[in-house]
Amino acid sequence: MIEWLSELLLPLSVSSILAFGLLSGRPVFDDFLGGAKNGMKTTVGILPTLIGLMTAVGAMRASGLLTAIGSILAVPASLIRFPPQLVPLTLVRLVSNSAATGLLLDLFEREGPDSPVGLAASILMSSTETVFYCISIYFSSLKIRKTRYVLPGALTATAVGIAVSIWLAYRQI
Repeated sequence: MIEWLSELLLPLSVSSILAFGLLSGRPVFDDFLGGAKNGMKTTVGILPTLIGLMTAVGAMRASGLLTAIGSILAVPASLIRFPPQLVPLTLVRLVSNSAATGLLLDLFEREGPDSPVGLAASILMSSTETVFYCISIYFSSLKIRKTRYVLPGALTATAVGIAVSIWLAYRQI
């Protein structure tokens, strides 16, 4: 039943949008082209930010800086019962989902996906956000300069997500 419904979901969504547009007398194809044009303008506007973020994360990972920072922060992390293996993943997750996914797969190979650390990493990835990526992309595309409480709020929410993910994973043992 679920598979059948999931196969029909996208065609039904597109069909209903088209039907609504046609019934309301909108020039559907012109609206589509206008939306695509605006989407391309937005993409071109945020491209430098995307390239900068991806380059910075790649350079940190390739140079060993991420491993060095993880090693330095492993001692304080273990003092607060934070798994030291999750330090690099947590830092990268703030900036890049794809790089964090690469680190997650490396962690799975070392620790195993069903280990407490693997479980905590899985929950962490699904309960936190790429804070700096989202702020830089969304605010630069809208040309917002004053972020006010966005960064402290987003970092607080991420800290809560990290803490709860570790609590949930180690509670399962």
